[in-house]
Amino acid sequence: MRKRDLILLIAALLVATVLTVHLLRSDVMSTANWGLSFRSEGAAPQGPASSQQLKRYDAAYIGDTSEKVLYLTFDAGYENGCTGKILDTLKKHDAPAAFFLVGNYIAQNPDLVRRMVKEGHTVGNHTMHHYDMSKISVQSAFEKELTELEALYREVTGQDMEKYYRPPQGIYSESNLQMAKALGYKTVFWSLAYVDWNNDDQPTAEYAYSKLLPRTHDGAVVLLHSTSATNAEILDELLTKWEEMGYRFAPISELFA
Repeated sequence: MRKRDLILLIAALLVATVLTVHLLRSDVMSTANWGLSFRSEGAAPQGPASSQQLKRYDAAYIGDTSEKVLYLTFDAGYENGCTGKILDTLKKHDAPAAFFLVGNYIAQNPDLVRRMVKEGHTVGNHTMHHYDMSKISVQSAFEKELTELEALYREVTGQDMEKYYRPPQGIYSESNLQMAKALGYKTVFWSLAYVDWNNDDQPTAEYAYSKLLPRTHDGAVVLLHSTSATNAEILDELLTKWEEMGYRFAPISELFA
């Protein structure tokens, strides 16, 4: 074999090896804290797992990126006097939302939970105690965190909880996703959020708009915290701005349609 042909063969083998490693790595998921990488304004971000990887576990973080639709979701570990105003605004805009709640929230705020249901919103499972679920390796322990919340929700509303799950703090593992799927749950991450959860350092409206609006993208799953006074204050104008940008608001069930 001539030297030139040998060099070309070695080069081809190296390329094949790199591609194989890349494909293998792209199919691997490990324990991670859900985070986002925004590369350009108005474009969908990249998460630590791809849509295709998540789909295997009935999980999603973004919807159809060719459609001007937004999915509004709110996380709540406790009530901070803001949810009523948020619900008023959602009703004004005829905007469905998903509220991911923990046990103490449902137990302490039954009227608000019943109002969410009555006004057509989804109440999702954020676990009973808001533990780091990635540290739970036994299916029965994982199941208990979800089913105890289901029972509490049924006691308060008289209805069965819809099977949507959001990992506390966005910390997940591949085994957790499989456990949730085995229980019939669909796991919902997000593709648009900002630092809104620190009640001792609430952002200004201007800061919130500067973080949310330029990063708004088609099919975005929006995560806001209903404990945020800023969110309650700006939500009406924020939804109006999104409507002016041509977006509609859809229930999270459409994510998995």
